Amino acid sequence: MPTLPPARLKNRAEFLAARRGRRLNGPFFFIEALERADDAPARIGLTVTRKVGNSVERNRIRRRLREALRVSCRADMANGFDYVVVARRDVLTLPFATLTGELSRRLSKVRPKASPADKPPSGTE
Repeated sequence: MPTLPPARLKNRAEFLAARRGRRLNGPFFFIEALERADDAPARIGLTVTRKVGNSVERNRIRRRLREALRVSCRADMANGFDYVVVARRDVLTLPFATLTGELSRRLSKVRPKASPADKPPSGTE
């Protein structure tokens, strides 16, 4: 059974709202993550600016990012978050394994930390 891609951010207001969230910089892209007030599945938006290259290169970068998210990074995305991935030119030539590893690593950093109330009892009292 093929894995489905994550839900997408579709309009400008959703992309701009994500800018108010947490920002994780990296060498190949940066991620803006905004925690929503619901527990709905995570949504993702991709941005590749014209500074990166011509339309063919930008579309190839978007396709590579979408595939990396679909194949291996879906589990790293936390419910209730909106993510915007802003790609840099290096994504174009980056080996796919490195791309998925870097995306997974950055997305897993966004996960909310478990509060002390959420931890199971240790049994040592």
